[in-house]
Amino acid sequence: MKRKTFLGVPRAVRFGIALLSAVAGHASAATWVYVSNADSQEISVLELDRAQGVLKPVQALNVGGTVMPMAVSPDKRVLYAALRSQPFRVVSMSIDAATGKLQKLGEAPLADSMANIGLDASGKWLFAASYQGGKISVNAIGKDGAAGAIQQLVQTGPNAHAVRADASNRFVLATSLGGDNVSSWRFDADKGLLSANDPPLTMSTAKSGPRHFVWDKAQRRVYLLNELDASLHVYAWDAARGTLKLEQSTTVLPAGFTGKPWAADLHLTPDGRFLYASERTSSTLSAFRVDASTGQLKPLGQTPTEKTPRGFAIDSSGRYLIAAGQESHSVALYAIDPATGALGKPSRISVGKNPNWIEIVDAP
Repeated sequence: MKRKTFLGVPRAVRFGIALLSAVAGHASAATWVYVSNADSQEISVLELDRAQGVLKPVQALNVGGTVMPMAVSPDKRVLYAALRSQPFRVVSMSIDAATGKLQKLGEAPLADSMANIGLDASGKWLFAASYQGGKISVNAIGKDGAAGAIQQLVQTGPNAHAVRADASNRFVLATSLGGDNVSSWRFDADKGLLSANDPPLTMSTAKSGPRHFVWDKAQRRVYLLNELDASLHVYAWDAARGTLKLEQSTTVLPAGFTGKPWAADLHLTPDGRFLYASERTSSTLSAFRVDASTGQLKPLGQTPTEKTPRGFAIDSSGRYLIAAGQESHSVALYAIDPATGALGKPSRISVGKNPNWIEIVDAP
């Protein structure tokens, strides 16, 4: 029997061509990397070329202040950046999906110099944490995506350092580096208001300095990095009550370390199999394998990286890690071995002065 064709091409062949085209189109979708450079008061825009394993410069946008923490809207259309010089404010910038370039939407006041910002799941509210002021705040976000007025200001323990909402958008956690605790808050996403949870605090070890934290994808555990002793805690997360229970403690310090610990950032790979943490005194990235059933961590060793690695990020494919060096004024791109979690030889690119925070956005 004669095979059916369409416009002279067998249907099966046309289907295969269409499938390959779709896969190729998805593979070629652009990925944009945003790096805040505090001392040069600019945001570097880079393109992550996964095929070549390199970063390519796209734009350098001056924001007129000491730019540090950043956050991306849930729909990936807006980038927010907090300026830690007077006047304290948050800059909202639209992301051009085709080019990755940023365009300012507006600026809004922040309650203080903010060490960390983040958005709720709805994208209607922006959280911020003040290290100097020991407070967290909530700003409203308008329909155009631009951050607006301060909705709420809450005093916390000293040296608030990170604030994030859980996946359910019902709870918010915030660290107090000076108070050695993590506070838990109930969140009213309709009104944008925080209220103290019961119990309100989870204490960390004395003089540990709780800094950054992440939930696992299943929302069963929270991983907390402590700045002052470089310890790394694994907590069971009670998603119904918004509470933490300590399950494991380990360290991100290299063997034989004798300096003053100065841990900075931590991230999980999207598949949850590996966790990485940065330590600034040794300028290293520590890797851990995550046990799929218990969530506990197995140390895999350290990789030397950019000098004073304050912030880093992992791309959505889990194939690449990008680390910023505050004193090298460069960022390094590492391929992640999917079997072992080992970081490959880095590809480096210079950015602005004092790069400290990284966000990665896939074009839709």
